[in-house]
Amino acid sequence: MCGIEPESIVDGPGFRFVIFVQGCPHHCHGCHNPESWSFDAGYDISVEEVFEQIKAGEGLRGVTFSGGEPFEQVPALLELAKLVKGAGLTLMSYSGYTLDELESRHDPETDELLSMLDILVDGRYDEKLRNLTLIYCGSENQRVIDMRKTRKARVEGDHGMVVPYKSDYDIDIVI
Repeated sequence: MCGIEPESIVDGPGFRFVIFVQGCPHHCHGCHNPESWSFDAGYDISVEEVFEQIKAGEGLRGVTFSGGEPFEQVPALLELAKLVKGAGLTLMSYSGYTLDELESRHDPETDELLSMLDILVDGRYDEKLRNLTLIYCGSENQRVIDMRKTRKARVEGDHGMVVPYKSDYDIDIVI
């Protein structure tokens, strides 16, 4: 574990508990968490201990997995995701991997974790494409994916569909 932020309003919709995992193979230039790159740093904490902290939070809408690279920690995060979803909270994850890269693993645990996500921010941070006006991501190549709507579209037959996330608070302003 690299760290925990028990009260975030910037790492996903609503009031969120954020878990920063330790270890990342991407090493994106300009990363805002380079201290999370080493797989030999950080500290150990049990899934149960993290979940106890989540349950102690008041007014939480959900939990966000950040990094490091969450999809390098799939077994532990899958165990935690089951508890989070069982508690009725939303689940979001960042990943430097694209959704296609994650799905091409053909790994049952990765697939199960993806099936539990409400939102996925995918793609490596690219400092050349930095854009501070984007919601929940830092560079224009990254996608904020509504995983529930994406799964629904795929079940209905559009197997390559990726549905962008749109906040309930987003409005279109017509001039």
